[in-house]
Amino acid sequence: MLRFMPVGDSMTIGSTGEHTWRYRLWRHLCEAYDGPFTFVGPREELYDKHAEAPTSYAYAEPDFPRSHLAGWGEGWLHMAPLIGEAIREHRPGVLLVSLGLIDLGFYTNAEQTAENVRAFVAAAREASPRIRMVLLPVIPNIRAHADAPFAEQVDRFNVLLAKAVADLDEPRSPILLASPPESYDIHADTYDGTHPNASGEHRIAGAFAGAMYEAWGVGQAYVAGTD
Repeated sequence: MLRFMPVGDSMTIGSTGEHTWRYRLWRHLCEAYDGPFTFVGPREELYDKHAEAPTSYAYAEPDFPRSHLAGWGEGWLHMAPLIGEAIREHRPGVLLVSLGLIDLGFYTNAEQTAENVRAFVAAAREASPRIRMVLLPVIPNIRAHADAPFAEQVDRFNVLLAKAVADLDEPRSPILLASPPESYDIHADTYDGTHPNASGEHRIAGAFAGAMYEAWGVGQAYVAGTD
């Protein structure tokens, strides 16, 4: 069985009442992948904005493998120390990683964030030498549109992320750099300039699905739903 672990920040954990891109990808793979698969990880919760804590299980569609390693306000800085134990316990074969915006916004600059990417990869491989990874570049949000220095940090990090993938990719433990979600528009694909709405969820799921299909032949090309 192919075991995926979604790893991410608020865009991955989602909040009360949402589908999440995790659900969109699961639905796609149910139709596109010819084999058993599941999502694994130490967490299942959504973020509850009223409680300001990850305490909700109120998914728009709860009947799917909801496990993940994602957290509201967590980035590469937070996940690098956690990923080894999570892999050893839940045995994923593929990590689907969307991190970096929160790092750059609050914790580390582009160069420091890139070092945490490398620490994350090292810890993941120490736990599972044949782990595969798909890394999504940071999607510029509304702050990047209004704050030129922040936008420069996002662009700089994405360049360093691509370099890290090129440096660290190896046949035994391949790393893919997904393309940014196609035609992503923060005004149409988010509900607040950062967090994806339904169309944004489809676009992020499509970025992961497209990378795996093109590089590894996993599944098929992504076709977004109508909801």
